[in-house]
Amino acid sequence: QVQLVESGGGLVQPGGSLRLSCVASGSIFSINARGWYRQAPGKQRELVAVISSGGRTTYADSVKGRFTISRDNAENTVTLQMNSLKPEDTAVYYCNYWVGGYYYWGQGTQVTVSS
Repeated sequence: QVQLVESGGGLVQPGGSLRLSCVASGSIFSINARGWYRQAPGKQRELVAVISSGGRTTYADSVKGRFTISRDNAENTVTLQMNSLKPEDTAVYYCNYWVGGYYYWGQGTQVTVSS
């Protein structure tokens, strides 16, 4: 089992920045990828960014150039730096780890972009 705990969400004005962090604990023996997803009210959960075990990153088109995903292998963390935030970025953000043959999810952290 893997437990994921997110932090860093909150309320920010348009154009502002937030930094989300996710710490993993438990049976972490082979991390294939780590990522961030989000779900806005009335919408399906969508991929925001993912980073593979080799360090390759993939971003949703809507966040390219504004968000940056990074990882710390020693600390078993993944971070999402979000800049130039827009109201349409408002959602619950979920951390995701692909470990072995399983996907694990955090509890989610709310990000609200509003003036």
